[in-house]
Amino acid sequence: MECTIHPWVPGPFGLDARRGATMPGQRTVLAVAHHLTAATRLADVIPMLETDRRVAVAYTAAPASVFTGGLDAHLRDLGGLVLPWSQAVTTRFDLVVAASHGMLENLHGPVMTVLHGAGPGKLLGRLRGAGPPAARPVTGLIRERIVVAGRVVPSSMALAHERHLSMLDRECPEARPVAFVCGDPCLDRLTASMPYREAYRRALGAVGGRRLVFVSSTWGRDSLFGAHPDVLLRVATELPRDEYQIVAALHPHIWSWYGRRQVLSWHADCLRLGVRLLPPEEGWRAALVAADRVVGDHGSVTYYGAALGVPVLLGAFPEDSVAPGTHTAGLGAVAPRVEWDRPLIPQLAEAAHAFTERVHDELRHGLSSRPGEAARLIRAEMYRLMRLQDQARPPDVLPVPAPCPPAVRVQAA
Repeated sequence: MECTIHPWVPGPFGLDARRGATMPGQRTVLAVAHHLTAATRLADVIPMLETDRRVAVAYTAAPASVFTGGLDAHLRDLGGLVLPWSQAVTTRFDLVVAASHGMLENLHGPVMTVLHGAGPGKLLGRLRGAGPPAARPVTGLIRERIVVAGRVVPSSMALAHERHLSMLDRECPEARPVAFVCGDPCLDRLTASMPYREAYRRALGAVGGRRLVFVSSTWGRDSLFGAHPDVLLRVATELPRDEYQIVAALHPHIWSWYGRRQVLSWHADCLRLGVRLLPPEEGWRAALVAADRVVGDHGSVTYYGAALGVPVLLGAFPEDSVAPGTHTAGLGAVAPRVEWDRPLIPQLAEAAHAFTERVHDELRHGLSSRPGEAARLIRAEMYRLMRLQDQARPPDVLPVPAPCPPAVRVQAA
C-alpha cells in the first residue's frame, strides 16, 4: 500500500508558532489562490500587509478549481512561505484573503474575498446533463459557493461598484450584510500607470511610429481564441510589421489547462512573425496602457482597455454568456464587431468612431464607484478583520510592472 506524506511547513502559525519566532505578537494572514488569475489579483492586495512587521503572510493553493496548472510553481516563485492545503485547513489564521470562492469554508479565520476580474458580468457556463436547464448565476456571486451548509462563508466581501450590491441582493441576499464597496485596485493601478505609457510602448517594440494592436482572449469555446484559434496568425499576416506591433494576452486558464509548452508551440508561427505573446502572470496591464487598439471579447481585459480610453473591436462576444444589464453588456452595446470577411486595417481605423471621450468615461465609471480609493479601503478592512490598528501611512498605488520578456518559442526536438 502506497502512503503519501504531505510536507509540513514550519513557520509563524499553529501550535509551534513560538518555536522559531523572532518577531513578537504577529498577526498571521493566509493568502488563498484558486488559480493563476486569482493569484495575480492577490498581488494587488497582499503587498499592502507584507511591509508591516506586525503581520506574517503565508500562501496556499486551494484545490477548488480545475485550472490549478502552474499555480504551485507561481506561488513558490513569489518567494513567500507556501503551505500545502492539508496544513492550511488545520491551522488558525487571523485573516484569510482570497480572490475567488470555493472550499474557503474549510479554513479557520475570518475570510475576506476580493474580485479577480473587472466585476461580475458573465453567466456561469451551463453544465451538460440530462436534466432540464435552469437559470444560470452570475460568476463571482454564485450563492452555492458563498453560502455553505447554512452559513455565509466570507466575513467580508469587497465589491468594486455600488451596482454590485443590488446584484448581490438578487444572487445571494444572505451575503449582503458582509459586503462593502471599495473600488477596483486593478483599475487604480492602471490609472497610476498612464504616465509610463511611452516607456511601456518602447519595451513592447512600438517604436518608430508603429501602432500597437493588443489582442486579448478570455478562456472557453466562446472566447476569441476559442472561436478563432488562428486569430493571432490572421492579425500578424494582415498588419505590416513596419507599421504595427502586435501584442497578445491569453487568459491564464488557457495556459493552465494546456500547459505553457503547448500554448507556445501552437503560436510558434505567430512568434516568428513578430507577435509578442505575453506570459500569463503579468504584462497585459502594461500592454493595455501602451495600446492603440484592442481586439478582444467579453473578457475583463477587453473591458479594462475600453475603460482606459482605447478603441475596442470585438472579435467574439457571445450574448448568451453575458449577464444582462451589467457593465460587460454595456461594452457589447457600443463596441463594433470584427467582420472576419473584411480586411482588418480599415476596421481598426473605424473602431475609433464608436468611442467618444464620454463613452470611455461611462465605461470607466462602470468599473468602480470608488476610483482611486481601493487600496485604502481594502487595507482598512483587512486590519479591521485582524483587530489591528491600520498603518498610519496611506498605501501606495503603484504603477504596473514593465512588460515581461517575450515568450520563447519551444524548439522542436
